[in-house]
Amino acid sequence: MHHRPLLTLATGMFAIGTDSFVIAGILPDAAHGLGTTTATAGWLLTAYALTYALLGPVMATLTTRWPRRTLFLTGYAAFTTGNLLTAYAPHFGTALAARALAGLGGAMITPAAVAAAATLAPPERRGRAIATVMTGLSAATALGAPLGTALASLTDDWRTTLLFVTTLGLLAALGTALFLPTLPTPPTVPLRTRLTPLTDHRIGLTLLTTLLAYTGLYTVYSFIDPALDRATGGNGTTLATLLFVWGLAATAGTLTSGRLVDRYGGRRVINTALTLAALDFALLPWTTAHLPTTIAALLVWGACGWGLLAPQTHRLITTLPTAAPLLTGLASATVYVGVAIAPLTGQAGLARLGPYWLGPVGAALIALALVTAEAAHTAIHRKETETP
Repeated sequence: MHHRPLLTLATGMFAIGTDSFVIAGILPDAAHGLGTTTATAGWLLTAYALTYALLGPVMATLTTRWPRRTLFLTGYAAFTTGNLLTAYAPHFGTALAARALAGLGGAMITPAAVAAAATLAPPERRGRAIATVMTGLSAATALGAPLGTALASLTDDWRTTLLFVTTLGLLAALGTALFLPTLPTPPTVPLRTRLTPLTDHRIGLTLLTTLLAYTGLYTVYSFIDPALDRATGGNGTTLATLLFVWGLAATAGTLTSGRLVDRYGGRRVINTALTLAALDFALLPWTTAHLPTTIAALLVWGACGWGLLAPQTHRLITTLPTAAPLLTGLASATVYVGVAIAPLTGQAGLARLGPYWLGPVGAALIALALVTAEAAHTAIHRKETETP
C-alpha cells in the first residue's frame, strides 16, 4: 500500500478538519480584531461550513475529468489563500468571503481524497486505506482544534491560528506534488444522479436526523468560548485543554460506535446516543458552571455526538446499498449543513437567553432528531416487510 500518498491525503484532511472546528475557539478574539460582535462573527463558521457542504457534490461533478494532482493542488491553493486572506482581512466582509473560498478548497479536496485512498489500495486493504485518510478528520477534533486555540492564546493573536492552518495546507500541497502518483480519473456521475437518493423518504428522514442532531450539537460549539467561560475563567489554554478532552472523547466515540452497531444494532446505538446527548445538553447551564462537571459534560458530548456518525452512515448504506458512495457524500454534506446552520441558531439563543442557555436550545434540536430517527426506522422497517 502507498503509505506516503495516504499520509499526504490524511494531512490534507487534518488541515480541512482543523479549519472546520478551530474558529469556534478563537471567535471572540476574531470578532474583536474584525470590529464586530461575537454573535455576528459566527457567520465565519457558517460561510466555511455551508460552502464546504453544498459545493462538495457540485465540485465533484464539475472536476470529474480533471487530473487528480491538478484537482488537489487547485483545492489547496483555494484553501490556503482563503485562510491567509482571513488572517489579514481588513474588515469583516473580506474575512467572510475568504472563509467561503477556504470552504470551496475543502469541498474540492475531501471527496477526491476518499476516492483516491480507495484507488491507491488493493481491494483487501481498501477499507484500511480509507480509514487512514479519514483519521485526519478525527485527529483534527482531538488535536488540530485545541492546538490552534492554544496557539492563539500563547501568542495573544488569533491570526496565528489561521497561519497554522495555512501551513498545514501548504504541507499537504507539497506532499501531493512530491508523492501522489498518477491516478485514473473516476467515471462521470451527473449531479442529478448524486442527489437522487434524497427522493427516497427513508434516506430523507435519516439525513434529517443527522441535520437536526448536528445543528443542535454545534449550536453550543459555535460559541464555546463564552459558553464555557465560567469553567475556563476566560483562559484560552484552559479552553484548549477542554477542547482536547472533547476531541479525545469524539475519537473514542467514532472508533467504538462501529463495534457497538455490529453488536447491538444501529437503532439502539442511534437512540442511546441521541438521548444521552439531549440530556447532557439540557443540563449544560448547570454543569458548565464548574470545571469538573464541564469535563464530564464534554466527555458525554464528544462520545455521543461523534459516535452518531457511524450508525447513521450504516443506516443509510444498508437502506440503499447500491448508492453507497453517493450516500456517504450526502451524509458528510448534511453534517456540514448542520454545522453551518448552528451559528445562526446560536446567535438567536445568545440574543434571547445568553451563552449559558445555548445547551437547552441544542437539546431541543437533538430531541427532535430522536423523533425523526424513530420515523426513519419505522419507514425502513415498513419497506422491509413490504418487500417479498
